[in-house]
Amino acid sequence: MAEVGGWIWERNLRSFLELLSHYVGYGFSDTDWETVALAIEGTDDEQVDGWYSYPLVGENREAEVRLARSTGGEEVSVTVNGTLTPELEVRADTLLSAFATG
Repeated sequence: MAEVGGWIWERNLRSFLELLSHYVGYGFSDTDWETVALAIEGTDDEQVDGWYSYPLVGENREAEVRLARSTGGEEVSVTVNGTLTPELEVRADTLLSAFATG
């Protein structure tokens, strides 16, 4: 099982999840976003049990995204794990890098 992790700006979270979902083959909807947006409110990346997990299950791929807000900041810590192909690992890592800028 592979894992990719980092952080992104919270304002980029929806775009990150939509693109990652596309690569997994999962149709990320408004309902998915509403669920994540509500759940992330109570997270804290400094607490072991302060993270929220959301599964992205596509037809042939599956990934679990773990999210937690940075205390007092505008960042969200993110880990993506599962049976990731090397291509999906690179894409997830690239998305993390891209959404941590600007």
